[in-house]
Amino acid sequence: MFRGASNVTLDSKNRITIPTRYRESLFADYEGKMVCTLHTESPCLLLYPLPEWEELELKLSRLSDMNKSERTIKRILLGNATECELDKNGRLLLNGVLRQHANLDKSIMLVGLFNKFEIWDESVWQAQMQQGIGDIQSGELELTERLQDFSL
Repeated sequence: MFRGASNVTLDSKNRITIPTRYRESLFADYEGKMVCTLHTESPCLLLYPLPEWEELELKLSRLSDMNKSERTIKRILLGNATECELDKNGRLLLNGVLRQHANLDKSIMLVGLFNKFEIWDESVWQAQMQQGIGDIQSGELELTERLQDFSL
């Protein structure tokens, strides 16, 4: 399980170093094999361990190519999916198309979300967090049925 946000740096070879706290499980449980694709609703990337991605691919395979909405989601997620592997130092190469989608420069946030990570430009991540907190505090956030029963 992945949780928390970590500031990481994109190096001159377009690699990020995965924080030490995740590396052991990524190597032991997944042999460092990952898949990165773009997020369909946010200017960030999604990074999955390969087995988690394969579960998503199975769901995608059930979508119809004849339905425009389903075909679009498949095209975006699968068409941009890039297999990548952690090197022995825990670094991961991010390809150019994906970096452009998320406007990744030097300072990046790697955000653990249970079975996957999101990869954000740090300033965009900070803006998203401020907006989200503001929406919650102002009551503008839609409270779904599940959120109505949620408390901290």
